Amino acid sequence: METLTNIQWVMACFTDDIPDNGGGCVKIGSEQIAIFNFSRRGEWYATQNLCPHKQQMVLSRGMIGSAGEDCEPKVACPFHKKTFSLLSGECLSGDEYQIKTYPVKVLEGKVYVGIE
Repeated sequence: METLTNIQWVMACFTDDIPDNGGGCVKIGSEQIAIFNFSRRGEWYATQNLCPHKQQMVLSRGMIGSAGEDCEPKVACPFHKKTFSLLSGECLSGDEYQIKTYPVKVLEGKVYVGIE
């Protein structure tokens, strides 16, 4: 995972805005960002909302889960089931696609996304 040195933390939403074990979409500037509350793991993730496979803004509606022996957190596109790592953005379906990931922190019921 790439280390970002010039991060601006932007308050994206409240924790109550994102369902347990699900996602939601926020717009920060001109970007749609998918935010995931992986409550089974006690973790939060953020990625671009655009699925690169068919260029649709749908990843926030995808199913989250774990992949492989390492139980890597992932999201599956709700339309074509391409899966992406929530850590690295790598396509886990064996395709050349990649999605952008963002750091997330949660403080006092607010979800912050790190924007470079």
